[in-house]
Amino acid sequence: MQFDQLIQTIALAAIPVLFAITLHEAAHGYVARHFGDMTAYQQGRISLNPDTPYRPSGTILLPILTLWMGGIMFGWAKPVPVNFSALRHPKKDMLWVALAGPASNIFMALCWALFAKISLTFPENYYSAPLLEMAMIGIK
Repeated sequence: MQFDQLIQTIALAAIPVLFAITLHEAAHGYVARHFGDMTAYQQGRISLNPDTPYRPSGTILLPILTLWMGGIMFGWAKPVPVNFSALRHPKKDMLWVALAGPASNIFMALCWALFAKISLTFPENYYSAPLLEMAMIGIK
């Protein structure tokens, strides 16, 4: 991948990647709070602020390196703390806490698919091509 293509792809991928990481971790914390564990809430970890789950090596460095090497974009964030014993029904509730992150990613993929459909519906718009590229990155 050439340098100018890499910079363009990073610029287009920044929003979907930050949303994916932030919403994924916030979903874990929100569901844990719903089932009685206030740990993440008390630590301020249930937030859509990208700075909250940010980890330089996993949020910035690794996605850029995997993209540059031609692979799929991959990254991680600080895990949301969950106190298993604070949940009302620990075994059953932990299942929902664990599923909340992937469910949020599926929801975001559907939202990005809607953006892709909108950009394909109005191809004459100047912003249609970058929005479609961003949506495709968000769906992946």
